[in-house]
Amino acid sequence: MTRHERWNSLLELLADAGQLTVEEAATRMEVSAATIRRDFDQLAQQQMLTRTRGGAVAQSVSYDLPLRYKSARHASEKQRIAAATAELARPGSIIGLNGGTTTSEVARVLATRADLHAEGSTPAITIVTNALNIGNELAVRPHVKIVLTGGVPRPQSYELTGPLATGIFDHVTLDVAILGVNGVDIEHGATCHNEGEADVNRLMAERADQVVVVTDGSKVGRRAFAKICDTAKIDILVTDGTVSDAVISEFTEAGVQVIRS
Repeated sequence: MTRHERWNSLLELLADAGQLTVEEAATRMEVSAATIRRDFDQLAQQQMLTRTRGGAVAQSVSYDLPLRYKSARHASEKQRIAAATAELARPGSIIGLNGGTTTSEVARVLATRADLHAEGSTPAITIVTNALNIGNELAVRPHVKIVLTGGVPRPQSYELTGPLATGIFDHVTLDVAILGVNGVDIEHGATCHNEGEADVNRLMAERADQVVVVTDGSKVGRRAFAKICDTAKIDILVTDGTVSDAVISEFTEAGVQVIRS
């Protein structure tokens, strides 16, 4: 386990428990107490937790960890979800992508799909995104036309938000919007933690002919603070095999096509 993978696991444990002693964390992580003390000290310096005598307590923002700490969560599931989602794209498509670990994986698959490497100077697909990391990865791909919104970046997700981010959607249309979420359920639809991100994501969905929500099973049946769109607006939900048949049936009955990867 790398240091960042260990930190990710520690932060997840802390988010669940609220507080941990050094000894508890060392036992759970199967490492030495000295290693945990160093990890706690370094994470405290980054304001990811609050150090206490003999342990640590969760910061109030621990529910919305920066993207670099989320990348190890359900990694294999996200890669399979990304592969299944990328198959929905067609050459010539205009695709909206918001930020997040799952949509970042989708972008990587799209960037390397052989049939999208069109010959000549015309890009095979156009991607409109408010995610700085996605724009950075795809800017060097000659077969992808990348369009970044304006706006102010959030360090947790690398997503651009605010009026400069939402304004672009008065001038573009999308074939499909691929949205990563922090929660999706029948009653509340697609949701995320931050209201600024929700505003951009909502407009992305409104400008698209088709809306695809991508998320691992841990977020299905849950809701977050800010609403993106109703369930009725979602055309396809791409998730993993951990979601129960009963929950899948609820979405199917609501008119949502569900793809389990």
